[in-house]
Amino acid sequence: MDATTSETSSIQYHNIPEQPIAALVIPDQSIVALIASPLPTFERQQRHCFGNASPGEFPLSANPSIVLHVLTGCNLDPQDLAKLEATCSFFRQPANFAPDYELSLAELAALDMCQQRAVFKPMKDEERQNLKQRCGGSWKLVLRYLLAGEVCSRREKSQAIAGPGHSIAVTSKGVVYSFGSNSSGQLGHGTTEEDSRPLPIRSLQGVRIIQAAAGAGRTMLISDAGRVYAFGKDSFGEAEYGAQRSKDVTTPKLVESLKDIFAVQAAIGNFFTAVLSREGRVYTFSWGNETKLGHQTDQNDLEPRPLLGALENIPVVQIAAGYCYLLALACQPTGMSVYSVGCGLGGKLGHGTRTDEKYPRLIEQFQKLNLQPVVVAAGAWHAAVVGKDGRVCTWGWGRYGCLGHGNEDCESIPKVVEALSNVKAVTVATGDYTTFVVSDAGDVYSFGCGESSSLGHNTGAVDGQVNRHTNVLSPEIVTSLKQVKERVVQVSLTNSIYWNAHTFALTDSGKLYAFGAGDKGQLGIQLVANQTEREKPERVDIDLS
Repeated sequence: MDATTSETSSIQYHNIPEQPIAALVIPDQSIVALIASPLPTFERQQRHCFGNASPGEFPLSANPSIVLHVLTGCNLDPQDLAKLEATCSFFRQPANFAPDYELSLAELAALDMCQQRAVFKPMKDEERQNLKQRCGGSWKLVLRYLLAGEVCSRREKSQAIAGPGHSIAVTSKGVVYSFGSNSSGQLGHGTTEEDSRPLPIRSLQGVRIIQAAAGAGRTMLISDAGRVYAFGKDSFGEAEYGAQRSKDVTTPKLVESLKDIFAVQAAIGNFFTAVLSREGRVYTFSWGNETKLGHQTDQNDLEPRPLLGALENIPVVQIAAGYCYLLALACQPTGMSVYSVGCGLGGKLGHGTRTDEKYPRLIEQFQKLNLQPVVVAAGAWHAAVVGKDGRVCTWGWGRYGCLGHGNEDCESIPKVVEALSNVKAVTVATGDYTTFVVSDAGDVYSFGCGESSSLGHNTGAVDGQVNRHTNVLSPEIVTSLKQVKERVVQVSLTNSIYWNAHTFALTDSGKLYAFGAGDKGQLGIQLVANQTEREKPERVDIDLS
């Protein structure tokens, strides 16, 4: 109750009648008569935010610093802090604490929790204030923005990336391992020889990496200091094949054009690369003619260009790149939303059409579905989103059943995967006509193209033999991962139309399991003679915890 409007009052428990106790019956004993005087009416004092020394009251105002400590220590959700302000003036009036004596307790608690985030810590005061205004003028909104980024991008946690022909694994301590194809030096070991052994990139010793991205012949890494390292093909935008060969870089090299941008995520698509700054701004390299990303540049331009249009003043928490298109998960004061830009072939932009979008455009369907997006994934030709309530939506080209709707139809607007209605999803991964969903229970579901055994299913039979290449039109639980008896927290799969797919499953204990195509050593597992893939998940000899 708001202390500015409340008055002391008594509440009577009307369900308890005033009457004497006449007798008490005890089983197997004689009846004992008990005479008692009438009980007094039950009363209690209503508690207030501001005490006045009356018994039974809770004087919060006497120790606001303790209240602030409790709010911060409990890691309350930003929405909970907002509710406290809305319902009680004690939490919304100036608290008279440093660093800003005008901030309320709820705002101070949010600021304290922001300062615990690794991305926020190194920011200067001016940068923090700019981020605050960009997020909507509240530290609670900044906290929500920071937390949302950690959820969808696994920032500051271990991760594995199943790239096209090569793989990258990042430990929770920021050490990077790479293995697989190395024709352009994309493993970063100083050579162009492929290797199936997960080896640490020694030239990065002393640098803590928090995020990785892999494209065809190309790798990008982001450090906890916001620096971007790139190696492999010395180009951010050329096509995977058919373009003029670029210079190969065989060891991680700082991207000088990004030195003034504190990066937190990179996404490599076909013909372009995108980078997300800690302030939520999106920058793109190449593929920038005026019919694509809203800024006209040369095809081989290596300078990052800010993504123009609707997202110029809206902070983005996650980016995802597919075949000639980009998805952006935006954090607005009214809630989370998804924008798309680029090629609309197959309906993969989610606007109900197949036309290209020159500038980022809001996908309106999520508002109609009353779904709050928290994770986005961009496959080569289809896309997916996980909602806060655990629902999964897919759209785009539905070939091989990759949308999970029981058919191969295209969907030009996001559609809920009804077969997962009894599953609360926490994350989703998409590839070339394949989709994986991870539930809050740690179960993994997959559907779509069954080539290379990358779905992990033992489905169908041909001439009495199990056919692991069968396409799956509706979500099926990956029973082979159930047998691992580990809780899966992340799945990564190859997102390229030019390479056979492989899949990684990362458990909460830091164990990494791989299956699918391994012809270039990208599984990190030694295959026997004439073997090109693994149909069941096998432990990779590396600890990511």
